[in-house]
Amino acid sequence: MAAQGPLIPRHGGYRNLKSFQVAQLVYDLTGLFCNTYVSGRSRTHDQMVQAARSGVQNIAEGSQASATSKATEMKLTNVARASLEELRLDYEDFLRQHSLSQWNRTDPRREKLIALRPRTLEDVKRWAQSTRAGHTASTASTASTVSTSSTQSTFPSAETLANAALALINVATFLLTRQLGAQAAAFERDGGFTERLHVSRPSRRDHSV
Repeated sequence: MAAQGPLIPRHGGYRNLKSFQVAQLVYDLTGLFCNTYVSGRSRTHDQMVQAARSGVQNIAEGSQASATSKATEMKLTNVARASLEELRLDYEDFLRQHSLSQWNRTDPRREKLIALRPRTLEDVKRWAQSTRAGHTASTASTASTVSTSSTQSTFPSAETLANAALALINVATFLLTRQLGAQAAAFERDGGFTERLHVSRPSRRDHSV
């Protein structure tokens, strides 16, 4: 049954969504990663940055569309999730192709990052510095092939940043999956703009009599 609420409810509070905040951090982190470890002439560079951006933009657009089209909101939220899944594959491919380790979900470095709930790139960099002592010789050797030695001395390793991104992508996609479930439940319970319009019209006619 459609709800008796306002015809066009409040919407657009995407900046308060945890999924948006994490996706935005993934976007910032991907920019840092690609500018440091992926050639700017590489198609992969543009693809990764665009996939990260798409995750952020579609969450925002879905939130803005929610007032007049719940179907569009769900579609865009799903596009955001799909974009981040695409980005996940790019990071996994990078690690595999450069013979770097992909940390499992119980890796203490990964668990520590998630527990910190980072909000900015600086938070991630501080976490990365705390993991530097655990870097392997193979990581340093491989990373040096995609970055200058001076960059390597001031930036976290490729392995560390890629795994940080993967951990945050996992959090973002989990939140988006839960968000989609809530959106579907709200649509089933309250209906969308069309359903609210059908309810509103008879009510207005009744008051005009």
